[in-house]
Amino acid sequence: MDGLIKGLLNVALGHDDRDAETDSQSRDERSRSTWAEVVSGEQDDESSNDRTHGYKHNQWNREEQNYGRKEESETGGSWTQMRPQKAVHEGYGRGEDGGTQNYNQSHWNQKEGQENNDGWETVGKKPQQRPQKVQMDNWNNYKRPASEQEYTSEVEYGVDIEPSENELADLSKACSKLWELDLNRLIPGRDYEIDCGEGKKVYQKEDMAQGSLFSWLSKDIFRRATYSRFCSLLDNYNPHEGHKEVVTSQERQEQAAFIEEISRTAPIKYLHKYLSSKGIVSGDSQDFKRFMTGLWFDLYGRGGTYGCSSAFEHVFVGEIKQRGEQEVSGFHNWLQFYLEEAKGRVDYQGYIFPRRRGETPDSETQLLTIQFEWNGVLKSVSSTLVGVSPEFEVALYTLCFFMGGEDNHVQLGPYLVNIKCYRLGDNIGSAFPMSEC
Repeated sequence: MDGLIKGLLNVALGHDDRDAETDSQSRDERSRSTWAEVVSGEQDDESSNDRTHGYKHNQWNREEQNYGRKEESETGGSWTQMRPQKAVHEGYGRGEDGGTQNYNQSHWNQKEGQENNDGWETVGKKPQQRPQKVQMDNWNNYKRPASEQEYTSEVEYGVDIEPSENELADLSKACSKLWELDLNRLIPGRDYEIDCGEGKKVYQKEDMAQGSLFSWLSKDIFRRATYSRFCSLLDNYNPHEGHKEVVTSQERQEQAAFIEEISRTAPIKYLHKYLSSKGIVSGDSQDFKRFMTGLWFDLYGRGGTYGCSSAFEHVFVGEIKQRGEQEVSGFHNWLQFYLEEAKGRVDYQGYIFPRRRGETPDSETQLLTIQFEWNGVLKSVSSTLVGVSPEFEVALYTLCFFMGGEDNHVQLGPYLVNIKCYRLGDNIGSAFPMSEC
């Protein structure tokens, strides 16, 4: 009788025991599923299609709150330590405690290569990579007129930036001093981490690196003025050798602003004092900045076309030769490599075996000889200084160009290096480091 009354009441109220049981089971399933997703960071592939809408909103919101909280930005936007992993909706996939969240692979594939409209770009390529988000909104500020530019204040470095007699007489000692003056150089393990993968001979074509070269990069790097201004220049060029460049007034402003910024650093101040003492440049700071802007950014001919190249484009950005079989030339900067790898345009394929047996590079190594593809075109052997500042590289190559020859055997911290310098008339045709080991 009690059961009949209860049944009649459930019918009258629109309830059903079976529905209640089903709802209870469904809640239990959802609870288990949610817990599994939080623990493993993955969504059940078999039911992902059925829960797509709920996943896009609920899972993103959960991860945004717990693993990818946006940091507040005051002037230049927000950054996070960028690991090659899935970037969640308006977040970074990186917890405040530094932990890493594993994300659903199929969901990453749906988002790979897409660009958002909020000033961020989602990037990534190799299976072990996850897309990263790189914010570039603040770089647009560098295109503003000179009167609206803000630069780092002049500071006392606490080190002697006056070249000694020994340094003026010995290029290697001068280059070693530049290494000491690079106070903006990054520290492996603290500011970034690399995974060198497996080694190979130059002639070997198989890919010996399962993942990317860069595992992560600290969130603070692109808040540094010289790094940020350097990166803002990288998208000003067409990579195909022989393509005539068109330089806009905004791009000229970016060039002048970059030179102005690095001229406030110890390596460039040392370079100015060194070259002026040799009578190569004027002692006037404004004349020196104009000289440096012309040296690195004035266009010249390469590959039979006038106005298609510059020292900055070749050395730091890279070019693709079009004559005969395509190949990458130049492209010796680690920041350009990091950004292009993060966007999926660079495929790191392993390091080149050192000449000396037993000298295997690791995550602490800051002088690397590597092989990679850029936009599908092979660079069979390339060398780069990892983690050094833009101002250091500009100062190093400028000093060797004027004070050395084609081969410049110098000491940079723990590394014996041959700084190769090639000339195109009075211009820097190319400059890059080669390991002496």
